[in-house]
Amino acid sequence: MARPGSSADRGSRATRRPARGGQEAGGSPAIRPAGAEALVRRHPVLEALRARRRALHQLYVAQEKGGRGDSELQPILDAARAAGVAVTPLDKRALDQLAQRHAADPKHQGVLLEAGPYPYAELDEMLGLAERREERPLLLLLDLLHGPQNIGALLRTAEACGVHGVILQDRRAPEITPSVVQYAAGATEHLLIAKVTNLVAAMRALKEAGVWLAGMDMDETAEELGQIDLNRGLGIVVGHEGEGLRRLVRDNCDFLVRLPMRGRVESLNAAVAGSILLYAAWQTRGFTR
Repeated sequence: MARPGSSADRGSRATRRPARGGQEAGGSPAIRPAGAEALVRRHPVLEALRARRRALHQLYVAQEKGGRGDSELQPILDAARAAGVAVTPLDKRALDQLAQRHAADPKHQGVLLEAGPYPYAELDEMLGLAERREERPLLLLLDLLHGPQNIGALLRTAEACGVHGVILQDRRAPEITPSVVQYAAGATEHLLIAKVTNLVAAMRALKEAGVWLAGMDMDETAEELGQIDLNRGLGIVVGHEGEGLRRLVRDNCDFLVRLPMRGRVESLNAAVAGSILLYAAWQTRGFTR
């Protein structure tokens, strides 16, 4: 997807003086906006600033004694300046305390962005994106897949493969939390992700729109990858790490796919298996960019 925002003048003095509303280095951070989330680590913060899909409140960066900043943070400072986001330099101790107040990862890599909640999309937006690109839809559906590391890794692959959208079930499903954003290395910020009340109902709506649904399953009745034509409007459905697809979800798939294996381990991690199928679907489209 398009990544708005470009590098600005590297002569920015954001690390030497606070931007609007900021505090002097080592001082107390500004009052946290209601409902704000804390994104930490360089890749997630940079992608959030580039995408500009969230409300972007305040960027805090670590500053060493003597006013020196980390030169590796310069792309983030450039992106913040381009997005008009206030930058506040803090010493490491103050930044550690701020991360703790946000319950964020203490390994923040010297950067913390206070931003609004994740902006979820609608199914129509995903199908509209495919239509604007003049492409057959390629979607990812997660059936109660849990674990921020699993979800983040799979979303990172989905963004790399150019999927038009990701669909989660609202009830009993995980949110796109800062932890998920972190494990996805910020890929979430460039993805259209929807939360639906009923995943099966969403699947039926996609079928009516001409999208075929391929469920990941290790059952013997599933067809092996390579025996099915994936070069069509496609939604890939990945289930829970241990339990697989729920019965109704499984029954509403047009076909089931399993990955051939020659080793002794019975199955692959759900995120790994889903990633392989995403790349296989993209390959059938000629790895179009």
